[in-house]
Amino acid sequence: MYIENLELKNFRNYEKLNIEPVQGVNILTGDNAQGKTNILEAVFFCAYGRSHRTTRDKEMQRFDAPFTQVSVKVKREPVDKQIVLRFNSEGRKFIEVNGRKITRIPDLLGNLYVIMFSPEDLKIVKETPGTRRRFLDMEISALDKFYYHDLVSYNKVIQERNNLLKMRSVDRTVLDVYDTNAAQYGARIIQRRLEYIEQLNTKARPIHHEITGGKEEIEIVYRTSLDPAKPLEASLKQLLTEHRRQDMERAATSVGPHRDDFAILINGADARTFGSQGQQRTVILTLKFASLWIIRELTGEFPVLLLDDVLSELDLSRQNFILSSIEGIQTIITMTGYENIEKRLIEGARVFQIKEGTAAMEVIG
Repeated sequence: MYIENLELKNFRNYEKLNIEPVQGVNILTGDNAQGKTNILEAVFFCAYGRSHRTTRDKEMQRFDAPFTQVSVKVKREPVDKQIVLRFNSEGRKFIEVNGRKITRIPDLLGNLYVIMFSPEDLKIVKETPGTRRRFLDMEISALDKFYYHDLVSYNKVIQERNNLLKMRSVDRTVLDVYDTNAAQYGARIIQRRLEYIEQLNTKARPIHHEITGGKEEIEIVYRTSLDPAKPLEASLKQLLTEHRRQDMERAATSVGPHRDDFAILINGADARTFGSQGQQRTVILTLKFASLWIIRELTGEFPVLLLDDVLSELDLSRQNFILSSIEGIQTIITMTGYENIEKRLIEGARVFQIKEGTAAMEVIG
């Protein structure tokens, strides 16, 4: 899988842009604040129907433009994909895949697979459980439309349950219905997360071992209030019942997959608390490449790899690991300059000099 063409109209600081990346390494270079990351954001937008930087489409629209459009032509097996996303100044969004109108995000997911790696990804290790849950939910949803449906349905049930809990007089019969539905959707979400964590561990261990020269062992542990050894749906229904009084007092649902988390252990110690900055960056590198190989295994194709100014954040050995691991993978990298990178690792790369919303092309080697 690779992007053959990317076209932007009124996207961020681009009035018009049309580029043709090569199948291998593509470098977006130039000074800061020229629009390099905006190109990666546009690709991500075509894959997920949303930005990785904002929840508001309006923020991606060029100032005073009547509409914004992003389109990519994707070469893949067995059928190529032409993906077009367009939204106007009123916020209405239109999506097409191969000329067919898409009305649901699940129908967009899976047409273009991408793995995004940016400095902000350190938040997965360092910040709240919600950040880690979003990472899991994004990765699984791209591969499993049923998971996305369950996630949307579960969140809706929890929101309605919470609204009911806020009422002065709670109808317990209605609460029973919400508990039943929450347990049904929630159990499937937890089960799928557990399966994905197992896949992550299988792929992550050898990757992390290689990056650290055999000095570190990584383990990802899913943390839930349920006992994974017991039937999940019945267990979650029981927990919701047991926590009902507490939930009524707090007017919020205290148990379920929306409260779960996962820990990343390095040699048995939690990387969030005990990991150095370098170890935390290595953890993210491991997670991203493990996710990449899961997509490769399940779909038969590599995703497009998006690297947003990450090489400057890594030491030389980790830079070399990335650049020596992307053979056969279309990679789009942003950087301010590539003079210090070994030429053999980027030979044949296509370089786009980004300046004030324009892109001038050259080839290395």
